[in-house]
Amino acid sequence: MLVRMRMTKNPIFVSPNVSISEAWKIMQRFQVRRLLVMEKDKLVGIVTERDLRSVSPSQATSLSIFELNYLLEKLKVKDAMTPNPITIDADAPIEEAAIIMRENKISALPVLEKKEVVGIITETDIFKAFIDMFSVGEKGLRYTLRIKNTPGEIARIVNLLAEKGINILSLVTFPCDEESDYGFLVLRLQTEDLILINDLFRKNNIPVEHIRKF
Repeated sequence: MLVRMRMTKNPIFVSPNVSISEAWKIMQRFQVRRLLVMEKDKLVGIVTERDLRSVSPSQATSLSIFELNYLLEKLKVKDAMTPNPITIDADAPIEEAAIIMRENKISALPVLEKKEVVGIITETDIFKAFIDMFSVGEKGLRYTLRIKNTPGEIARIVNLLAEKGINILSLVTFPCDEESDYGFLVLRLQTEDLILINDLFRKNNIPVEHIRKF
């Protein structure tokens, strides 16, 4: 799955000279939590709700409404934005976007294609992709299997299910630990026949760690 498949196209952007007050209004109008900051068609920053709050007067301020509005109009997006934000290519794998967000403790990445901004991908987009990868919403069975880290083991399990006419909705693997010769295989199967699947795995010596019915 690539970033371009999950990003929001044509993201909302503002000029660095837009006032903080106007930036708030734009976020509320489009119901977004962040804005890209563009100057002469070039990405120069990103500004979030948190950034705007950090430069806005506290609710406990003694300023009058007139003074408060004046201050918010005087302050500009460039005073609050993160300059030169980290970006990602549209054809990068979505897991690369997740790793970059985690390592840099950020919640969104502007997406570039040939150095042009074509979208934005957020942590919410990553969560939705993760949910879809597991085919959440489809009725069936979810199995976590403990499997050997050997060539052909996953293919063997897939073939066993195919021989029984069982459709696999999703398939994900992850390691048991760094030094183990085993890993875990999570399968979502389009069947509710627990007896058939349990018997199939038992007869073929495939350890079942967890089962859940959806």
